[in-house]
Amino acid sequence: MNQLLFMIHNSLELYESLCQPVCRNCNLPQTALDILLFLANNPEYDTARDICRVRGIKANLVSFHVEKLVQEEYLQREPVPGDRRQVKLLLTEKSQTVVEQGRAVQQNYREILTAHITPSDMEVFGRCMDTIRQNIEDAKHTETKAKLTEKGDKKR
Repeated sequence: MNQLLFMIHNSLELYESLCQPVCRNCNLPQTALDILLFLANNPEYDTARDICRVRGIKANLVSFHVEKLVQEEYLQREPVPGDRRQVKLLLTEKSQTVVEQGRAVQQNYREILTAHITPSDMEVFGRCMDTIRQNIEDAKHTETKAKLTEKGDKKR
């Protein structure tokens, strides 16, 4: 397990170091770049709440960086019809250059990570990741059911 933790840590360090030229060139902090790329790569997730929930960035950081990105015209806000509390975040024309540069970094990062891995090993890895994802979802579902049952037992 320690190997996995070190690998994840080193992988994130590598990714951030690969992103630094884009961040410097565009005068953006890493978190702001992460937000723009998340929105570009995941159009089905287009709210600050989605970024927090799916990308795992803390709400105060998302709020701060979204505000700056709106002020700098990389993002614009659009109200969600029928839900005044929800606001969609839309990439602007200005963000397209940043997104293109960021996606090039992401492609380079993928190539570095998968160098010397055969297609058959990648298939096995993909199946393992799918199984781990399913195990996590099953465990979360089981934990949620247990909490609901526990709450029901306390009400009696």
